[in-house]
Amino acid sequence: MSARYDAVVVGGRVAGASTALLLARAGARVALLERSPHGSDTVSTHALMRAGVLQLSRWGLLPDLVRAGTPPIRRTLFHYLGDSPVQVSIRPSPGVEALYAPRRHVLDTLLVDAAAAAGVEVVHEMTATALVHDRGRVCGVVARGRSGTELRWRAEVVVGADGVRSTIARSTAAAVEHRAAATGSVLYRYVDELPVAGYEWAYGEGVASGLIPTNDGLTCVFVATSPQRLRRLRRLGADSALDALIHTASPVLAERVGSGAPVGRVHGWSGIRGFLRRAGGPGWALVGDSGYFKDPISTHGMTDALRDAELLADALLAAWSGAVPEAVALRRYQAQRDRLSHGLFTATNQIAAYDWDLPTVQGLLREVSASISDETELLQTLPPQRERTGVGSTPTDTLVPQR
Repeated sequence: MSARYDAVVVGGRVAGASTALLLARAGARVALLERSPHGSDTVSTHALMRAGVLQLSRWGLLPDLVRAGTPPIRRTLFHYLGDSPVQVSIRPSPGVEALYAPRRHVLDTLLVDAAAAAGVEVVHEMTATALVHDRGRVCGVVARGRSGTELRWRAEVVVGADGVRSTIARSTAAAVEHRAAATGSVLYRYVDELPVAGYEWAYGEGVASGLIPTNDGLTCVFVATSPQRLRRLRRLGADSALDALIHTASPVLAERVGSGAPVGRVHGWSGIRGFLRRAGGPGWALVGDSGYFKDPISTHGMTDALRDAELLADALLAAWSGAVPEAVALRRYQAQRDRLSHGLFTATNQIAAYDWDLPTVQGLLREVSASISDETELLQTLPPQRERTGVGSTPTDTLVPQR
């Protein structure tokens, strides 16, 4: 490719599409590369927390998510084995009338299409294979299409949003600066015709489960426990393992789930320890699971991706405007990401050990709630989005000097 971009974003899911969208709305010239086809689904816990919904509202995208038939979540029920359920109502706040748990083919498509409408050049079914360097600085990316053809994109910054096994993180040798000790395993499936009160979380001896209402009248039913325990149970099949673990977490939920109609196969996720990687360097940055991953029991990954997309976009725009050097901007981005993530990362790691009793997990969930509140308060203080400035309208009219 002969064109030069302000940013090439590798990975077009929640974190990458959001970052590309925000940069393009500010007038940057952006390309977005995604290895999957447009509109495809992916493994996900679905649930957006308040900060994630707030971001979609601030960006003007929440009405589209609602029009896609994503059901509103207005309360959360906590089921602790042997006790009565604890109900927490979702209080409306500016920009957040309810919570939502979209299917990924709905949310990811919405974000990618919004990025394209903002002027991002979106290329699907394109896999990054290597980075291009110039005098110690990343200055582009090489990617391969389905036919095997390799193309090269030149950019001032390459953003890695390509997941936990990120090619960009590996190619830049981005150091893991914090790593969780525990790993959990998750199974989930969709169930139709299942009565559900909202988000419902259940905790039993060494196991958690949940019900998450999503699009098309379906409910995502998940279970989570230690990898060792799940491996033993899966010897009888994934369906049997899921049923057994739901019953261990909450016989009441198990009975309800049994009355529904299963749709599709059981999906799984196992054994990756959480981490915080170095967030950037000369000509590169990481966002989403590429730079920060925690066990999915928190159901907070998409919310963090939406948060960090804006933090990174603001850092890059500040650097390109000349307000601060790039290295300073990226250090500030990482510091803010890590500060907001510390409490949730720590509590999630302890929950993912699955060695707690019920009073302990209740205390850990209170720590999770406090971290979520801190995150939401920060996002509420962010200034309005930058509007398009008119620069970046052609491949050579960019926000940054050409090299």
